[in-house]
Amino acid sequence: MNSHHSLELALKDILLVVNPTHDDWNKRFQIINDLQAVVQTLEILRGATVEPFGSFVSNLFTKWGDLDVSVELPNGSYISAAGKKYKQTLLLDILKALKRKGGFHGIKCISHARVPILKCDSNKDNISCDISINNLSGQMKSKVLFWINEIDGRFRDMVLLVKEWAKAHGINDPKSGTLNSYSLSLLIIFHFQTCTPAILPPLSEIYPGNVVADLTGIRAVAEKNIEDMCGMNINRIKSDRSRRINRSSLAELFVSFLAKFRDISLRASTQGISPYNGQWEDINTNMIWQPKTYALFIEDPFEQPMNCARAVGHLNLVKIAQAFESSHGMLASAYQNHHPLAVLVRPEVLSIISRSQFGNPLRIHPQLHVGNGNGNGRGLIGDHPQSFRNSSNNGSNQHQNRDGGGSRAPTHVQQQYMHQTNRVNPRHVQMFPNGVNESNGRPSSSQTQLQQIWRPRSEK
Repeated sequence: MNSHHSLELALKDILLVVNPTHDDWNKRFQIINDLQAVVQTLEILRGATVEPFGSFVSNLFTKWGDLDVSVELPNGSYISAAGKKYKQTLLLDILKALKRKGGFHGIKCISHARVPILKCDSNKDNISCDISINNLSGQMKSKVLFWINEIDGRFRDMVLLVKEWAKAHGINDPKSGTLNSYSLSLLIIFHFQTCTPAILPPLSEIYPGNVVADLTGIRAVAEKNIEDMCGMNINRIKSDRSRRINRSSLAELFVSFLAKFRDISLRASTQGISPYNGQWEDINTNMIWQPKTYALFIEDPFEQPMNCARAVGHLNLVKIAQAFESSHGMLASAYQNHHPLAVLVRPEVLSIISRSQFGNPLRIHPQLHVGNGNGNGRGLIGDHPQSFRNSSNNGSNQHQNRDGGGSRAPTHVQQQYMHQTNRVNPRHVQMFPNGVNESNGRPSSSQTQLQQIWRPRSEK
């Protein structure tokens, strides 16, 4: 089996494991309903709604993703604004209410963050939740990422694969000074923009403005203006018959992604990445307003000139560059002395793949050693996924087969979800409980009408 074919099979097997099932979605729906019930107990938050964003809305979630929600304050039909101190006060009130109600643990307020958040984990499934106040900008960014996937579905697959690879190498943890998942998604957008031929256009061709800056005034009007502009441009891009088609496989795209950024530590010191324009830019002009020089500058295309990689330090930038370089060297080699899964996934994920019910076609030995993200090669396959944060499984092993039937992956592994909201009433959040294609985590035909809610409105 040649290295390219082996890598392609490995990538597809990873997607089968990390994609969510119907049950994964329902767990997240229930958490949002639980949080809404808590918010409703607070007089100061009467009329507020709990609305999801992040990977939940963009459909770029994996089984180990957090659930991001925003408590949107009532302000009539206008977009609500609240100062940082007031947000901190409200989060402390929610913290106290969560402790009174129960059902969550690990509750703590991160008030010093640029965007104050309340962190908690659900008792039942150990799903991590980040709660913020009035994060409409996060919701809109998530929707635009969802729409971008309509141009080419390989974008979503690459995001899921790169997230898992980055976790396996310990470079997807902003708390420790490495890349957050949003930055990884932007790197993939940039990669798709600079492939030959390009898969995605510069984001300025989808929305020629600053999304966050344009979220002012009447909420429904501001959102519709952004949705209509994105919808019109995405339709134009998709219908452009003169547009050259890139037919690269996932394996080719993944290896070229690693190659493109393996020298990131050398270039990032003088240049930054701009998915908005789809090019490397001299960051000197963009950095004048910054109080310090960042190790890595990835411009947020929807909130310019914000640096979404500001948490990355100089030492961790070297670690990130080494992960790109070493992984590319191992996967691009024509003479691989190891299976590609040893480079691509964490031990716990490889354990699920190797013990799965789809026949172990790659003949992965269940005791295969892979790196744990620290470069020391430790990590025995068969170890409990994610340190088995939920011990209520009683040691049972449940897996998912290729058809999405049968039993699920271990219940103690953090599950994922997908969600869409019904904005017939802009102040009401409604979850959909049914209709997921469990084999690939994408909406089934029964979700067609609901999915229109997230589509740019000009497509309706």
